[in-house]
Amino acid sequence: MAATSAGKTYHHGDLRNALICAAVDLAADGGPERVVLREAARRVGVSPTAAYRHFDGRGELLRTVRAHARRELAAAMERAAAREPGADDAVLAAERRVTALCRGYVGFAVEQPGLYRAAFCVPRPAPGAECSQDRPAAEPEVRAFTLLREALEALAALGAARPDTRTATGAAAWSAVHGLSLLLVDGPLRCLSVQGRSLAVEATLAMVVSGAGAR
Repeated sequence: MAATSAGKTYHHGDLRNALICAAVDLAADGGPERVVLREAARRVGVSPTAAYRHFDGRGELLRTVRAHARRELAAAMERAAAREPGADDAVLAAERRVTALCRGYVGFAVEQPGLYRAAFCVPRPAPGAECSQDRPAAEPEVRAFTLLREALEALAALGAARPDTRTATGAAAWSAVHGLSLLLVDGPLRCLSVQGRSLAVEATLAMVVSGAGAR
């Protein structure tokens, strides 16, 4: 069950969702490092034993929070794209969608740094479990990347980019906006003024759009 609202109490039979809500609050406050099952149980008002009936440990709870954070990131991107005005010119409309999705991505990172970090954390596997790096196919694709890749493919289809370059273009674009987001949240760019941050974002987005090869 996905977290639907934050709160410190729960209705009978809905303890799992209450624990998720508390864990999401913990991540929003301080990133994935703050997500601890015992602390989530304390916030809800139940014993750790009760919490362990729903989660086998911190790793499972953190993976649930990560999935929630990724959904929130994708939703922020889609809201940003929905606010972008359309255009009669197909190329311009496609460019605007790519730009809006990227702005939504960076905006979520800046406004929700704790959840953004949680979206890309790597929970430790349970003792004796196979390392996630040994089976990368089990990791579901991140919806945020899917949105960006599809928008770039639509833009590239209107231009001269070769079909065999589109996947690489999507990965490069994601690397650009993800790297910028990390620099703004935890790196040296976090000290930029509002104007400086806006200039950095717009320069990166212009590079992403031009890299799609539409013009």
